[in-house]
Amino acid sequence: MANDPASSGVVPARGRAARQRAVVAAALDELNEFRSAQDLHDLLKHKGDSIELTTVYRTLQSLADAGEVDVLRTPDGESVYRRSTCEHDHHLVCRVCGKAVEVEGPDVARWAEAVAAEHGYVDVAWRRW
Repeated sequence: MANDPASSGVVPARGRAARQRAVVAAALDELNEFRSAQDLHDLLKHKGDSIELTTVYRTLQSLADAGEVDVLRTPDGESVYRRSTCEHDHHLVCRVCGKAVEVEGPDVARWAEAVAAEHGYVDVAWRRW
């Protein structure tokens, strides 16, 4: 999902930063499951890309801030990332292997609104993964 920099407030990367961002984004495009920054770094090293782990972390954070990747926390607290496929999405995630499938929003939204109303919530905010 590409964002228009003018509308998202994200300043496009230039030079080396643009190449590194493109390398990380391309790696995410090839994956269907959530992966850690370390996993992505290892994958990139295996492919012959020279990129520092800290750069992978910074790039993933930048992509997450721009809404281009989904971020989940594993039970042990590690952040894992996957390319975002739509504007508002929900996932079922396997806690063992990290595989995720998207769940259609309308049913999930109706369920969440019903649960919120049942507990007295009137202005429910949605968390973007």
